[in-house]
Amino acid sequence: QVQLVESGGGLVQAGGSLRLSCAASGRTFSSYVMGWFRQAPGKERESVARISWSTGSTLYADSVKGRFTISRDNAKNTVYLQMNSLKPEDTGVYYCAATPKGWGSRFDYWGQGTQVTVSS
Repeated sequence: QVQLVESGGGLVQAGGSLRLSCAASGRTFSSYVMGWFRQAPGKERESVARISWSTGSTLYADSVKGRFTISRDNAKNTVYLQMNSLKPEDTGVYYCAATPKGWGSRFDYWGQGTQVTVSS
C-alpha cells in the first residue's frame, strides 16, 4: 500500500520561502515519477513540478520556474519542494503524488495535502 505524507505547509509572507516534504512508503520507488500539485480555492488542481526518481529529471510549471525546486532523497524515501520568492497566487493545498507508469502517465497515488498560504 503506497502512502504519501506531506508536511511543511504554513503561512508565509510574500517573498518568503517554504520547504514541503513528502514521505513515501509501501513500495520501492526507484522507478516511480513523483509530483507536486496544488489546488487554489475555486480553481482546478494544477501540476507544479515532477521528478523521475531514477534519473532525477525534472519538469516545472511555467509559473514556478526559477522559484521552486523539486528534489528527492533516496535514503529517506522523501521528495521535497523548495519554494522561494513566494507570491499570493501560490496559495493553495499542495499535494504529493506518485505513479509507477512513467513520465507522462496519470498519477495513481496521492497524499492528503498540506495548506500553503502566502499573504501579501
